[in-house]
Amino acid sequence: MKNKNKKPFDFWIFAAVILLLSLGTIMVFSSSYYFSVKEVGNSFLLLVPQLQYMALSIVVLVVTMNFDYKKWGKISPVLLMGSIGLLILVLIPGVGVVRNGAQRWLGVGNKTIQPSELAKLALIMFLAFSLSKRKDVLKSFTRGLLPYLALIGLISGLVIIEPHLSGTIIIVLTAFIVLFCAGAKISHFVAMAVPVVVAAVAAVLVAPYRFDRVKAWLDPFAYARDEGWQTVQSLLAIGSGGIFGRGLGQSMQKYLYIPEPYNDYIFAVLAEELGLIGSLVVMLLFLVFIWRGIKVAMNAPDTFGSLMATGITSLIGLQFLFNVAVVTNSIPSTGISLPFFSYGGTSLLFLMFGVGILLNISRYSNYERF
Repeated sequence: MKNKNKKPFDFWIFAAVILLLSLGTIMVFSSSYYFSVKEVGNSFLLLVPQLQYMALSIVVLVVTMNFDYKKWGKISPVLLMGSIGLLILVLIPGVGVVRNGAQRWLGVGNKTIQPSELAKLALIMFLAFSLSKRKDVLKSFTRGLLPYLALIGLISGLVIIEPHLSGTIIIVLTAFIVLFCAGAKISHFVAMAVPVVVAAVAAVLVAPYRFDRVKAWLDPFAYARDEGWQTVQSLLAIGSGGIFGRGLGQSMQKYLYIPEPYNDYIFAVLAEELGLIGSLVVMLLFLVFIWRGIKVAMNAPDTFGSLMATGITSLIGLQFLFNVAVVTNSIPSTGISLPFFSYGGTSLLFLMFGVGILLNISRYSNYERF
């Protein structure tokens, strides 16, 4: 009976992700070309490991999309506790790997993992599993919502210490979306708005570099030689791309005017090379993913599947929206990667892990596939 209820996976999600991943890999090569040649004289310096990550991530996708999603609920507490342990471990001096003033990684040399990426998925799994077993619990603030808020606060607190502000924002917003869809009252969120805003303002004021980012956001060209440098170069890249772009591989800003152009600001290089048309195509593919992810969540066979599909879709959708917003200076710079595009292994593997779970949920969801 179980096999009879299983349907084909959602083709639109699969196609959108594969297209994004393929285009992302091309853009990693294009945006990292000059950096690679300048560093070691080898233009494939970052392309080769990214292709390896791509191949491994596709294996992860295939495995997870054929693994019953309900089993993840049973091991979600273990995954959550493990991710919290890794987040603590990464903060220990001499254990966590420090890069650009941030201590976010575990590993040796170039072989590292970022525990916060696991924490994002583990939290989604646990919230979905716990809330599906405790229906109506969120009607009470103290006995229902507050314990979940404490858990979210613990994880986001560990992540922001690294410091990783963008990761903290994504974790909190994704968790809040899952809580809201599980039945949390709007009045409770409104009541929390004041302390959240106060905490956010305090986080900016306590750390001078965050306040500098806010000033650079308001007037990037006034700080074009320091805090506003990346933003100005990003806007120049987007503006010079025009409607059709300079052409693939023809970006000027990737000549290290944009620091690490293959990372958080890779969308600016894409806009410069492929123009408005190419940018809209990429944005459309993300919107297709979000649309179909919502459809899977709305038609999932149980509450656990629905909440987990909601969380995974929100996680990827929010990262996409925030990255584009940062690159276009719509919000202050927070250093957030573009899903399936930015260079890196840990993020890509866990993203595809999440997509695989979403595709597995779609196999049991009841809706039209085309």
